[in-house]
Amino acid sequence: MSTSDNAPKRGSGLSIFLILVTAGATVGVMMLMQNIRERKTEAKETVFRVTNIAETTVDPAEWGKNFPRQYDSYKRTVDVDRTKYGGSEAFQKLDQDPRWRQIFKGYAFSIDYREERGHAYMLSDQRETERVTKKPQPGACLHCHASITNAYRKAGIEKGATGTLDDPLTSPSGQEQLMKGFEAVCAVPYNDATKLVTHPVACVDCHDPQTMQLRISRPGFTNGIQALAKSEDPVPHLPSVERWRKGDRKNAYDPNAEATRQEMRSMICAQCHVEYYFKGDGKLVTFPWHKGLKVEQIETYYNEVGWKDWSHAETGAPALKAQHPEFELWSQGIHARSGVACADCHMPYQREGAVKISDHHVRSPMLNTARACQTCHHYSEDEIKSRVETIQDRTAKLMGRGEEAVVALINALKAAKDTGASDDTLKKARELQRQSQWRLDFIAAENSMGFHAPQESARILGEAIDLARQGELEALKITGLSATPKAPDKPADKPADKPATPPPAK
Repeated sequence: MSTSDNAPKRGSGLSIFLILVTAGATVGVMMLMQNIRERKTEAKETVFRVTNIAETTVDPAEWGKNFPRQYDSYKRTVDVDRTKYGGSEAFQKLDQDPRWRQIFKGYAFSIDYREERGHAYMLSDQRETERVTKKPQPGACLHCHASITNAYRKAGIEKGATGTLDDPLTSPSGQEQLMKGFEAVCAVPYNDATKLVTHPVACVDCHDPQTMQLRISRPGFTNGIQALAKSEDPVPHLPSVERWRKGDRKNAYDPNAEATRQEMRSMICAQCHVEYYFKGDGKLVTFPWHKGLKVEQIETYYNEVGWKDWSHAETGAPALKAQHPEFELWSQGIHARSGVACADCHMPYQREGAVKISDHHVRSPMLNTARACQTCHHYSEDEIKSRVETIQDRTAKLMGRGEEAVVALINALKAAKDTGASDDTLKKARELQRQSQWRLDFIAAENSMGFHAPQESARILGEAIDLARQGELEALKITGLSATPKAPDKPADKPADKPATPPPAK
């Protein structure tokens, strides 16, 4: 057979091959397009309306029927995880570092002071702490430890507020109910108030049940941010507040109406992760932001209103107890100034299929560096953790020295008091104890071990050490001693510059 006879067969075979390839490619493209359409549809269908969610729906399990992805991660806040300087294991800090028993002498925190656990435990841990079981506490404590929005509203209606619980929380009637109920519940004894709530913080405390938009539900924050807006303290990380200040100020600043979504991703957290005190006989939860957010501005406010948390049992000093001022310290740091919200790091976005959601397993970014940190910081996980722990290690050493200095002041002041010195003679040393102890506790009670604002943390601890040593010298002048009174023995494994850290893993 000649070569010319074979040519048509080769051409025919090539044509068939090309047809098959084209057909296969076409099928592949069609399948890809179909997959893309399905993913786009999936991305749009983020809510599955299985049940009706209303203002009165408190149980997060009900919300979970419509939002299973978010609910799955929310339930994981029961996990017990650990980082170098924190985590969610409820070890007793007073046993790890006995110096705090003396620093808090005469106050409930000298009885029981445990490491915080996840959101799932916030209500049960509060009910069980000896600070509550052994000392009478007000219902104000529930402001940050329970899903209390509906309890406030019910109490408000009982006090004469208009409307019903079905009214939107942000409506005039909803706000009236919330504020009146807040004032009523704060003054109720804790053992009675806690019967009004069932769940720890829940979906309804942060989200509108119809639109899922973030919203403020804690009256303490609303009052506090309005006081801050009226102050002269620059808040470049809160642009809506700065914008309000430039307006006519006829109406009070309203975060639910004026804050951006990105601001709300921090303000939601700032409803609880803040410094506060219980004001007056009504025990009203009050955020002391009238002068600003810095430690000395809060101290000035407390001085002006004559506030003290307790008189120190050994020295008689009018002491202050910091709560958990994460928002205040974060506000002084580079992340806040750069527009990074709390949720960006502690509730980073994640993808499940084509759906993008916020991770509701609220936790330390060190347990999730890939999504919490590497989105912006393009370094290895080991490098990121090393940088964070370097900051925290340095803060911990300063804190330990601060503890040592404050304890030395307390011992010296106690010795001066025991000589029979008058209150006028002891006044200056006591004031220095108040100032130094407040600054030390501000960083110790804050939960980032200085990371939220490293330079600010170092400044505050440096002042704490300086003020404590000044106070010690004042006390020594009274007693006429030339050496520091001997401090209580410390555990062998607790050097002077090492504060309380989680116990070794079992």
